Amino acid sequence: MVSTGYLLRAVWDEEPPATARAALQTCVLRLRRLFAKYGISATTIEAVPGGYRMRNDTETLDLVLFRLLTAQARAAAGTDGELYRLREALSLWHGQPLANVASRMLQRDAVPALEQERLRVLERICDLELAAGNCHQVLVDLYESARRHPVRERFTEQLIEALYRTGRQAEALAEYRTVRDRLREELGVDPGPGLRRLELAILRAEELGPAVRGEGTVELPSRQDPSAVTGPVPPGGSGPGPGSGSGAAHPGRTGAPAGGVAPVRGFAGREADLRAMALRLTDADGPRLVVVSGAPGIGKSALARQSAYEVRDAFPGGVRVVDLARPDGSALDVEEARGLLPGPDGGGRRLLLLDNAAGAGQVLPLLSATGDASVLVTSRRGLAAVVATHGGAVHRLDVLGPGEAHRLLAGLVGAERIGAEEAAVRELAAVCGHFPLALRIAAGRLLTRPGLSVADCAAWLAEDPPARLALAEDPKMSVPEVFGQAVSVLPPPLRETFLRVGSLDPAEGLCAAGSETVLEQLVEAGMLEDGPPGQPYRIHAFLRVYARWLARDGEDAAAKASLTR
Repeated sequence: MVSTGYLLRAVWDEEPPATARAALQTCVLRLRRLFAKYGISATTIEAVPGGYRMRNDTETLDLVLFRLLTAQARAAAGTDGELYRLREALSLWHGQPLANVASRMLQRDAVPALEQERLRVLERICDLELAAGNCHQVLVDLYESARRHPVRERFTEQLIEALYRTGRQAEALAEYRTVRDRLREELGVDPGPGLRRLELAILRAEELGPAVRGEGTVELPSRQDPSAVTGPVPPGGSGPGPGSGSGAAHPGRTGAPAGGVAPVRGFAGREADLRAMALRLTDADGPRLVVVSGAPGIGKSALARQSAYEVRDAFPGGVRVVDLARPDGSALDVEEARGLLPGPDGGGRRLLLLDNAAGAGQVLPLLSATGDASVLVTSRRGLAAVVATHGGAVHRLDVLGPGEAHRLLAGLVGAERIGAEEAAVRELAAVCGHFPLALRIAAGRLLTRPGLSVADCAAWLAEDPPARLALAEDPKMSVPEVFGQAVSVLPPPLRETFLRVGSLDPAEGLCAAGSETVLEQLVEAGMLEDGPPGQPYRIHAFLRVYARWLARDGEDAAAKASLTR
């Protein structure tokens, strides 16, 4: 659902006319007629409480097909299959997205996000072509991309690597010095570590090792093993070095590629959680399996990834991350997930992070394929069946404390801006329920509106927190999307009980909402928490607000449906 308020701002920015709502309805009517004219159902655009929803599939919207093809590419068995689907996905793009759309808001917020999706696919294609040795063929794409996106250093790394691999060492060094000089003159910074390592490898006339690892797996090499970062084959070709081979990064890369886990941007707080995680993961006699569980949006992945980064020295065999969820939030099937697991490499103790696990049915079959690696799993569910059969420890996350929420906002928005409105920051954190997801969404709103005060942001969000805490261009940064996905996978009896929880007075116990069996299942699903003595169950205040909002939304939809019958 896209809210009416968002659509009004998209069309008229921050100054809609008095007749804007009526004009918006007219626009929707004209779109429906236009769709019908071209054989598309006039009901594709649905009026729903609070806004509109447009159902699309791969036949009606290129963006849906693009995202499906990129997901299929990730699951492809071999490089050829992945390349074919990625190139098919990239062929759907024709120039700048929304080029004929005048909305300043969409040009500022939506277009850059769409462009980033395209560029990530192009980067991946170039990585695969370089790994296959097709350096000459990919040079044209890389020249154009490096020129059009001069501050996106990954394209420059790939271009320099392609030039060097084709015997053009002088041109490769000239490209490096051009980008170095530009960064110094325009931004006052030096090239990143990946480019610097690549320059050093060229100056030493080192051979570059194999280039690419599967996109679903990210490696965090130990700082004690620099070859795991640089990964050159020793001069003379006597055999692969410690960091080379199919699992190694090449000299143009850092240990954690873009989208990796080290470190988590803006991470703040959770000091006690990090200490406890570090003790569990690094204890030689500790559990081989650790589960991080908790409510949706509470920061499980961020904590696990930050913890993995901070303890990487204890794992000389490397730290690998496998995301068990697709971009749309749906779970990978077991065979897809098993295909992403790295094989044993004999490099010493390893840590494997299985992120966004859907449940025990997905995790249990994977554990037998992890060898002797320590395994860290994040999931909304407690995964009691996994821990009961394999042993291990469960780390249950709570919301951030007030001080932690303040530090998170300060790290994302800026200490000066946050420090100028201390009372408003506390109010904003309370509106967000101290949930990291909600706080990051609020920070995103403040960052894209430099003139917006924290107090005004908090007041606007407080009018309808569950609906307004959303960044339309990214479903993962949306409370309705993330919480809604968690509720949608609940069986009907659990879903109904969760909605009843929202209607209860906070002072009441939750036992009136449903049977003990159902409430226990909601605790396992991450939607309720164990309570204090005398009240065995509790719910986070923000989840209670969401349950009440969701129930009201359902009642409004039912009332509207009864009027139309």
